[in-house]
Amino acid sequence: MQNDPELNGKYLGTISKDFVVVAETLREASYQVRKRHISKYPIFVFARTEVPIGSLFLAKEELALEWNINASYLEDFIKHRLVDPEKIEDFVAAYKDPDEFCCLFVVDGENFTNFVFIPYPED
Repeated sequence: MQNDPELNGKYLGTISKDFVVVAETLREASYQVRKRHISKYPIFVFARTEVPIGSLFLAKEELALEWNINASYLEDFIKHRLVDPEKIEDFVAAYKDPDEFCCLFVVDGENFTNFVFIPYPED
């Protein structure tokens, strides 16, 4: 999979639309992953089709979304070689406060993958 450095408007619009619907659910899931010491670095995979990354968390059909959302975390990404073991420090340094930002890994076919941090809506 290639990594596109820019998240263009096409992706940002549809991701944002779905994210608003599920933001509080993702915030709570992120909290639980950290509270239970599963990982300090939860990652939610937004994919238009089923992907073998993490576990299906929210199916797009269930909530009328454009994206399926899988739950995962950094250690799973390392295990599947999606984050190079030599780049773990870089990932940790780039990872934003999980109480304020949601870490998404966007997958659209084989042509586009990218990490994105989206702020949770203000209460």
